[in-house]
Amino acid sequence: MTLLRDMRYPTPQELGLAARALADEHPGVVRLRQAGTSRAGQPIWVLSVAATATTTATATATATATATAGPVGTAGGDARSVLVVAGAHANEPVGGATALSLARRLLRDPAPRAGCGWHFLLCADPDGADLHRTPRPYSLLDYHRYFFRPPGPEQPEWAPSLLPADRLPPETLALTALIDELRPVLQVSLHATDLGGTWVQLTRDIPGLAEPFAKSAAELRIPVENGASDAAGWPSPGPGIFVIPQPGSEAAGAFHPEDTRLSTWYHAHRYAGTTAIVEVPMWASDLVDDPAPHPDPRGALRMLAARLTADAALVGAARELARSRDGDRDGDWDRNEDGSGDGSGDGDGDGPRPGGFEDPAAAPLLRAVDWTLALIPRITAEWTGAGAPAEATAAYIASIDAFGRRLSLRAAAMLLRVLRAEGHPAAPGLDRLVTGWCEEFATRFGARWIPVATQVEHQSRTVLAAYDRLVAADRATGRA
Repeated sequence: MTLLRDMRYPTPQELGLAARALADEHPGVVRLRQAGTSRAGQPIWVLSVAATATTTATATATATATATAGPVGTAGGDARSVLVVAGAHANEPVGGATALSLARRLLRDPAPRAGCGWHFLLCADPDGADLHRTPRPYSLLDYHRYFFRPPGPEQPEWAPSLLPADRLPPETLALTALIDELRPVLQVSLHATDLGGTWVQLTRDIPGLAEPFAKSAAELRIPVENGASDAAGWPSPGPGIFVIPQPGSEAAGAFHPEDTRLSTWYHAHRYAGTTAIVEVPMWASDLVDDPAPHPDPRGALRMLAARLTADAALVGAARELARSRDGDRDGDWDRNEDGSGDGSGDGDGDGPRPGGFEDPAAAPLLRAVDWTLALIPRITAEWTGAGAPAEATAAYIASIDAFGRRLSLRAAAMLLRVLRAEGHPAAPGLDRLVTGWCEEFATRFGARWIPVATQVEHQSRTVLAAYDRLVAADRATGRA
């Protein structure tokens, strides 16, 4: 498979074919099985690489781990399991390529497989991935031409924090069932950002991870995002490493529309597991790696909030033009009160299409547009509220700047897809807006493309380092 050499991201179908070939090449060691079915009926594949026998020195360690975390895995009754989740966000396609690369690496160098089976959920949201069609983006504008990111209630990892248990999508149920089956000591969720740097979020600290993470980033010329907006105020044991704070902690300062602790990231905690979320940029910017203090953080946040509000108003005006054409004046078609599913209330997202739109992609695209636009006022209120930081680094303000730009840009890009497909008279004006925003974003941040193979290499190194340091920490504390 030459996807990495061709510098492109694999589709869910290509991932399945490559995984099947790998399993055929290594019978008895590599196994491909279906863990579930998506809302649209697509298979959700899991690729497993079996553990190798433990040495005498590690036998006690794995036995202790089993006693701590319970029985795990299906690949030969492994004492430990690692679960790597790719494709949880449709617009972050590098994870599938990383999963395949890691599986091959573990076959070449089996040391991390000693007493540990490795399992790769190749694409957690294949339906969403099919809607985000940018296998080889050559610019930010090209990336956004066929952009898609579903609303929060339709994202496999976030759905449990936004929906009742009886309305969870099948992608979420497949993921949580896999966690229940494998009881992983480590779950790694592979994510990406369009423009910025690399960082890691942890549900529990993994001592010593900062050093190999920083070394990899430096060698591969990937900036470390020292002030990630997703992790504002969180404990940071090292540059680019952030530990999600405990409930009620004063450090729980980052704004999230969801409750992070209800996500599938924390499902592994039921079995004494830890989750690492590894972010890597498609385009790099050195602005997010600047530790210098910002001269006026609150003033900057007020300015960024005002810009985001104005940009959202432009997208909202275009959305209203679309609404008036499709007869969706009340905004309730194909949607439940929480923004997911369809107007029938069954939450499957397959309700009737808007009257003026024939493209079947219009329904999920417009749900995502409306979700994003509804989220923006909450975010700007957070930026300008009493909790806004009086002191912050230039990296943090740059991360907030990028976050705000991508919110309005994503909403505009998804809306443009709908309008352009229908030949809507508002499409040319919105196209100019999207083009201008992409160019401004890239210019402001000095966007520098990171080759797909480099993105994959950094994520792979970080996953292996996280497992290595976790095992070492368990051994040092007597848990292993």
